[in-house]
Order: sequence, then C-alpha cells, then structure tokens
Amino acid sequence: MAVAGRNAPNLDEALAAALSLYREKRPKSLAAFEAASAVMPGGNTRTVLYHEPYPFRAEAGEGPWLRDVDGHRYLNLLGEYTAGLFGHDHPAIKAAVTEALDRGVNLGAHNSYEPRFAELVCARFPSIEMVRFTNSGTEANLMAITTARVATGREKILVFEGGYHGGAFYFKPGVVTNAPFPWVLAPYNDVAAAKAAIAAAGDSLAAILVEPMQGGAGCIPGSEAFLKALRTESERVGSLLIFDEVMTSRLAPGGAQSLLGIDPDLTTLGKWIGGGMSFGAFGGRRDLMELFDPRRTDALPHAGTFNNNVLTMAAGIAALERVYKPEVAVALNARGDALRAKINADAEAEGRALRASGAGSLMNLHPTTKSPNDYRDGAALDDRLRALLFFDLLEAGFYIARRGFIALSLALGDEDLEAFAGALREVLRRRAPLFDAPD
Repeated sequence: MAVAGRNAPNLDEALAAALSLYREKRPKSLAAFEAASAVMPGGNTRTVLYHEPYPFRAEAGEGPWLRDVDGHRYLNLLGEYTAGLFGHDHPAIKAAVTEALDRGVNLGAHNSYEPRFAELVCARFPSIEMVRFTNSGTEANLMAITTARVATGREKILVFEGGYHGGAFYFKPGVVTNAPFPWVLAPYNDVAAAKAAIAAAGDSLAAILVEPMQGGAGCIPGSEAFLKALRTESERVGSLLIFDEVMTSRLAPGGAQSLLGIDPDLTTLGKWIGGGMSFGAFGGRRDLMELFDPRRTDALPHAGTFNNNVLTMAAGIAALERVYKPEVAVALNARGDALRAKINADAEAEGRALRASGAGSLMNLHPTTKSPNDYRDGAALDDRLRALLFFDLLEAGFYIARRGFIALSLALGDEDLEAFAGALREVLRRRAPLFDAPD
C-alpha cells in the first residue's frame, strides 16, 4: 500500500494555511461556537461533528445545499451520516410530518401509523419477521444484544476492531465509554481470527454483532467469505448473528444482507428508514421477538416514550412506501458505485495516493493507493491529509465528513456528482506532491 504524504515536509505548513483561511472566512461561526461553549462542553452535543479549529454553524438546508451563518453555501455530500438520504426538505417527508402534526404530536397510545410502518419494514427485510421500534441505532443495538443474552442464556458478545454500533458501542483503541458488557474483540475481515475468538468464547458466546460494512472505520466492506463464516460459526456454536444495518440497510432494497444472501437472526436499523427523523429498530426471527409480547407472563420489558412517536412513524411510512422504493434504491447505489469508480480511476490515472472505499451510495476517501481492509489499515494513514482534503473541499463548496466519509442523498443530481469529482481532482492536482503516490 503506497501512502500519501510521507515525503512531504510542507504538509504541516499547508494544513496551517488551510486552517487560517477557514478561520478568516467564518467569524460568525466562531462567535456562535464561543457562545455555545458556555453551555455545552466544547460547544458541542454530538462529538462526531466537532473538528478543529471549530465547526462552522449551519443556518439552513435546501435540497442538497447547506448554508452556514457566514453565508457560505455547500453541496452536502455528508448526508447526515446516512440519515439524510432524502435531502434537507423532501416534499413527501415534509407532507407526512405536517399531516401527523395536525393530528396531534404526542398521543400516548397505540396509533394507526405504527402497524403500517412495521409491515413495510418486515416486507423490505425478509429476515425480519417481527420488529420493535426505538429512538436510535444505539438503542436498537442495546436491545438486540439484550435479546441475544436472554434467548441464549449466555453473556459474551463478539465484536470487531473499528466497529461502531452507536454512542455506547465504539470499538477503537482508547474508548472508555462503552456499555460494560463482556466483549470479545477480534479483527474485522479475518476469518481465522474470528473462528479462533468464537472457539475461545465457547458456550459463553451469546451473539456476534457485526456491520456488513464498517461505516465509522472508513466504509470497509466485509468480505463475503468473512460474513458467511460468521453465519456458519454462529449456528455451529448456538449463538445468534446480529447484523447492524443502521447504515447498510440503504445499499439495496433488502439491505446488505440481501446482497450477501445471508439471513441474520436479528437485524438493527436506524437513520434513513425513519425519513431522517430520530429512529431505530430491532427485529428478526419471530421466536426471538415474541419474547417482548406483553401478553406473556414472562415477557421482556421494552419501554420508550417516543418508540412510536407519530412524526417518525409518518415519515418512515412515506420514506419506504413513497420515496425510497426498491428501484430507487438500486438506481442511487449504482450512481454511488459509478462515482467511487470514477474517483479511483482518476486518482490512479494521475498517480495520486487517494482511494474511495465503500459500497453503493456510501464511501470514504483515504490517502493511499489501496483501500483499507480493516480498521488498522485506515488508522495507519496520515490523518493530516484527511484534514487538508476536508478543508480544501469545503473551500471549494463541498461538504464531506472530516474523516472523509460521504453518503449520497436523493437530492444530488448527476451534475452535482460530476462537479464533486472534478473539484476533488483539482484539489489533488493543486496539492501535489502531498497526494502523489510514492514510486
């Protein structure tokens, strides 16, 4: 793997200049950040959105466009980390939410939206025979883990380096805020290591929790061999396989599991399925989900004031029934595959150490000539180059995640993607030799 920046002693100087330009053009964002810091630690209530020297302050969004308080306009390719699949103001989502508001915000009772929404979710993902709703992907994973531990009578959960399953489940070095379950940690995409970890856990392993593609680690797809081995091994030892499809459920009409031909025992969902509203869900085999049937004398409790909130239920129905239909999902992800292929072909043709990893409409930019195979590969790259790319693209009017993550929305047109690919190519040319592939 050839890595950019190794022979570029002026990288720190280039990054310092980019930061200086950023500060110069965003005085109102600085003032807003300083005011917010008086009442929120670091002026922030969502860590992933913070970046040095301070984040810009968004003022409004329309279609694929985002405007900050300093008057800058950006083409939004971050897509709210996959939740913003529909853009900032999709008319069908807005109409559904408005109608729900007119009927009353908090009903405190079963409503007519939730069973229809559940029917749509179960129809979209065949391995989900029954489903329950939550407020986030974090909650969904918590409930799936708990279900597995109760159903199997076991304790341990196998997870993978670099995995992200919500705010309390982030498996990278140095994280000390994870929920205190008895975790077993193994490298991602390593069949032999996974089998060894499963064997070592023995009959104490309740479940294997895995993303079909690791999003937070840099859009690293799981190999078919790796994911199918997890399915085989979990069945062999009597543990459950949980697919975290909070992000990857948008990659195909039936999620990544449909592309792989793998049926997990439980699936967790979130983000886009609720129409961009606060949403999560866990579902799967009927016998497992029936543990939550309150008619049972031994039913598991699952509370949550907003699990069936009418805004999310209405937006989710519109999302699945009217907007992100199967043919739309196929088309969007084909466009994402084409964009990723173009980025990589351009970089290779011009001798740049930059690659886009991922699948379908989700991707991540890496300063290297070979996409990472696991979290360690990505962590070994020079993060200063990711920062420089982020600030240069922002200056050019394109907003991606600071770590290089991109999630395409339906609001983006072909001309928008062509403009982004062109801007990225120009940034790499201007930053030669920082992104030049070493000989």
